[in-house]
Amino acid sequence: MSFRIRAIETEDRPLIEGALKKAWGSVRVVSRGKLWNPLDLPGFVAESAGDLVGLVTYRHEVDATEVVTLDSFTEREGVGTALLQAVAEVARDQGKAHLWLITTNDNIPAIRFYQRRGWDMVALHHGALAHSRRHKPEIPTHGLDGVPIDHEIEFRLAL
Repeated sequence: MSFRIRAIETEDRPLIEGALKKAWGSVRVVSRGKLWNPLDLPGFVAESAGDLVGLVTYRHEVDATEVVTLDSFTEREGVGTALLQAVAEVARDQGKAHLWLITTNDNIPAIRFYQRRGWDMVALHHGALAHSRRHKPEIPTHGLDGVPIDHEIEFRLAL
């Protein structure tokens, strides 16, 4: 499958909103106890034959860039990797030292994905989802394969 990566544009927001709601049940995202709306963040989309096949949103901090959302709607085609590379390029251009992101303990496919691409697991935030659910009550208690969703796992990629 061929696809192209481009920056999110204003007219993409309704499509992105629908994709995020379908994937996550909401456009709100909680990371390290903070609530974010990815529709307000910069990012990139991946398109194939006019269809949305992936998206990533991010936010800059003083010395790092957080990947707030990463969604690939087709697996093992390089979409997620290409989207992360696009964010890494922007972060390098901004002089950032590293990228970082949060995933949950049930998301074994994501944990494998990041580690295979050189991301380092730097922290386990034990019990963090109890706090996150105060901001976003719709976070399920159980995730992939019925695994309880209790903890945040923090990954980092040096640039």
